[in-house]
Amino acid sequence: MTANRHKLAMHDLGGVAPFADRPIDRREHALSHFDKSVDALMYLLSHPSRRLIRVDELRRAIESLPAAKYHGLSYYEKWLQAMHDLLVEKGVLGKDEIAARLAALRAAGAKP
Repeated sequence: MTANRHKLAMHDLGGVAPFADRPIDRREHALSHFDKSVDALMYLLSHPSRRLIRVDELRRAIESLPAAKYHGLSYYEKWLQAMHDLLVEKGVLGKDEIAARLAALRAAGAKP
């Protein structure tokens, strides 16, 4: 299939300008508290005792993000958005329920 006939997904950027010319940062870095929290949340949601989200579902949800959102989020922000989307998609949580909880946390002075 030629490039003109095949639409690339947001994550499929190999050889695509301007990403092809950017060096890959291979330095190790410490995970932030946020990164560790998101990783822990995914562990809990995917644990065999729950199996609310599978890794392949997380990947699909990340790869389905709109271009602007995909390129504007960090690695773990993509994970968190994907977990949100999957929990809503599966009916585990409702958008209104999430919005109400965030509003309550903000009113209490928390930084959700």
